[in-house]
Amino acid sequence: MFRNIDISRNSWCCLVVSENSASLGSPCLSALTTRSTSLPSKISNNVPMARPASETEEIQLQDSVDWLKGAFVARRDVSTGTGLSRNTIPSEKEECEISSAPHDVPQYAPTAEAPPPPGVPIPHVQVPVPRDPRDRTVNRKLRGIHIFMITISGVLGVGLYVRSSSILRIGGPGAVLISFALLGLLAWLVMQCIAEMLCIWPISGALVEFVHTFVDEDLAITVGVVYWFTFSMTFSALISATAGEADFWDPGKPILGVVIFLIVPLFLIIFNSFGVEIYGFTELVGGFTKLTFAFILIVCMIAINLGAGPGESIGTKLYRGSIFEHDEDVATSWTVALFMCLSIAAFAFVGVEITAATALEARARPRADGRGTASISVKFSATWTSFIAAVIYFLGGLLMSLNVPWDDPGLPRASWLNPPTNSTSSSTKGQSNSGFVLSANKSGIPSLGSAFTVFLLITALTAANTSLYVASRTLFGLTRELHYGRWYSLTTLLAFFGRTNNYKVPVRAMFLSCCLLWVPFLYLSPHDTPGTAIATLLEVLSNMGSVGCVMVWACECWAFVRFYHCMSRHRAEFRADDRFAHVRRFDFVEDDDRYPWRGHGQPFTVVLALAGCLFILVVANGAALWKGFNKTSFLSAYLAPLFFIAFWVCLKVYRYGGLTNVEWGLVDLSDADAVKRRITRLDNIRFRATGDENDVGPKGWGNLWGLW
Repeated sequence: MFRNIDISRNSWCCLVVSENSASLGSPCLSALTTRSTSLPSKISNNVPMARPASETEEIQLQDSVDWLKGAFVARRDVSTGTGLSRNTIPSEKEECEISSAPHDVPQYAPTAEAPPPPGVPIPHVQVPVPRDPRDRTVNRKLRGIHIFMITISGVLGVGLYVRSSSILRIGGPGAVLISFALLGLLAWLVMQCIAEMLCIWPISGALVEFVHTFVDEDLAITVGVVYWFTFSMTFSALISATAGEADFWDPGKPILGVVIFLIVPLFLIIFNSFGVEIYGFTELVGGFTKLTFAFILIVCMIAINLGAGPGESIGTKLYRGSIFEHDEDVATSWTVALFMCLSIAAFAFVGVEITAATALEARARPRADGRGTASISVKFSATWTSFIAAVIYFLGGLLMSLNVPWDDPGLPRASWLNPPTNSTSSSTKGQSNSGFVLSANKSGIPSLGSAFTVFLLITALTAANTSLYVASRTLFGLTRELHYGRWYSLTTLLAFFGRTNNYKVPVRAMFLSCCLLWVPFLYLSPHDTPGTAIATLLEVLSNMGSVGCVMVWACECWAFVRFYHCMSRHRAEFRADDRFAHVRRFDFVEDDDRYPWRGHGQPFTVVLALAGCLFILVVANGAALWKGFNKTSFLSAYLAPLFFIAFWVCLKVYRYGGLTNVEWGLVDLSDADAVKRRITRLDNIRFRATGDENDVGPKGWGNLWGLW
């Protein structure tokens, strides 16, 4: 139940545990409160001095904050009838959140004497840090190579092999190269911001917690819900893409419905329920296989271009004319077509931030200097995955545009213009929406098209497996701190999904993340043709995933802007308090710099990243409407943003108890003490949700599904 970590000398510690933590129906709120004899007067006046560790004392705390109902957040003053500000939190909540459990790096408590010089060993004491109950914790079993391969598997999906074909047909070779280059740059800029915060706090639900801490609590919940929906929808879309690739052999709709839409998802759920170490191994194999396939495919495309097979050498023949062509039925000019292609290319880079979902289950690696744990694995995956993906997408798109004419009739056109090649009732054997398969078929090399289709099939399946993992961990992070109440309450229902089985896997959240698996079955309908309600629904739901992810990127950039400004504004307070040496982005000592990693080119990087996300959401997504209004294009572009804003507003109204009580201000980061409490809260999250590897319950089929 407890985990030992090192903290500095001269610290007094007190263990604070909820009295009813053993009961199932009551909250189990545990906090470790650390106090020093030289705390600032503003804090010491509000918080009584804790006793030394030898003098144990139990303190009764109130229930933890319920993010759904907004307890302790939006209570109204009965005497005045006004709502209490979220920035003036009641004292009992401050007592719950002021816990000062140290970060991974040992922190020196502020003392009257000068801090020890660099290089002098500091004596440490072992302090037990309380964990959450066993059914709300996960295991740290993922190594750096696992995290990298999981992220690669999530990014390198069908976007390279299918979406690139759509881009080529709409905007020509120029749009393929520019859109993949610009979106790759945007993904890299965004990850520079996320990775810097993630290296400090590799925590459960990091993307949600960053927005919660530095922007707005209600916005954070909205980000979590949209991010969960993004990967839940992506999981269903990739299952559909798998069926589309399998249609190359024309197995028939009954086979697709039973095998691809039913048996495959069920197998993925069962297989991932046995522990994250098994999942990590499968992703290691899948990611390595996917990279190998990408390498083989690129080599084959180069060979085809040079004249392998019965065909002649292609070379740069298709580039001798203008490469800035466009489909006049879709866009009025090449610039408009490029904007549309930017929106399509965004889907290809969905998943570069997956490192944030895996951070909590990553192994903590001890640093050589003994100052806690290093975040090398998280940092490498967060900073390099977007660059590697951009290189692969750009090179693959270049080779495809060299081998396939932009106006080839086999390339997929905009969905509202003509039906896809695999949506009719006639035979689709040998047909594919991928320009790579089309190039292989044209080369005349026997069975090369079938081999490419197998590559695409495995790619889609592994990407679907990753999407299921990310969706389940996101939902688990949203609901793990909710507690059971009345059986008919929404909180109790959501709290049910915030539990893990005895393999420390959030299998309940995994099942709920499959709630959109009915969508692929719509592809079996004989009425899946352009203009029908089914075709519109499929198009809208598929595009909402990529649009939702870009909105999450924008919110994370916003959170980093406020984080950067906050660290700069309170640099003097952080310099005076050695407990917060790990967030000293400015005014640090070269020989004692404990800030994990600094992104490149800040703050200009975050400004460009935020501007790029807003451009995609506002301009590029709506470019399909510039030639004429189309309901499918409009809903695909703006339904997700409208839902995002509506959900955020409704959540605020619900949690504040009425529209008149809503406070529209953001989190107040002007007070240094309040900022320290928020930072300490992030420090504590990473310890509380980490399970003890020796604390494993009995295995069995019942425990596998988390039923008890």
